[in-house]
Amino acid sequence: MPHIAYVGLGSNLQDPRKQLQRAFVDLDGLPGTRVLARSSLYRSAPLGCPVQADSASQPDFVNGVAKIMTDLAPQTLLRELLDIEHRHGRERTFRNAPRTLDLDVLLYDDVQVREHGLTIPHPQMHLRAFVLHPLLEISPDIRIPGIGLANTALEGCRDQVLERMANAV
Repeated sequence: MPHIAYVGLGSNLQDPRKQLQRAFVDLDGLPGTRVLARSSLYRSAPLGCPVQADSASQPDFVNGVAKIMTDLAPQTLLRELLDIEHRHGRERTFRNAPRTLDLDVLLYDDVQVREHGLTIPHPQMHLRAFVLHPLLEISPDIRIPGIGLANTALEGCRDQVLERMANAV
């Protein structure tokens, strides 16, 4: 039986817009998976990213959200997303490091999962405008299990500035 999941996409290295455009295609190529909707892309300043003493601050991020229908179980979906990140050159040098591609399982049906390496809904999604804006763009009435309406959560993110990118999709 197919499941509906939402995947958050982000990048701030090596032409982030192209990284995300390629990642949308990669998601559609996963076994038993089809992209049903994809949001516009949004640019935002890094959130919660430490500035390393020996480097300049990080470049802005480009983010989006994909709604997918998949036969993959949550852990299998996560493994597939990590494989896509790896193929895009993702390196995990330190927590919240700049990245070529970041893919997160945001929601999976209406379930709540707390397993090693996987928490659904994504534990920070309700605090991030760069997740909520694109999510609401493709699913305006969506609820976050254990949190409530995404629209309500977005009200708490008013101080986070986003720029919708022209011709991004």
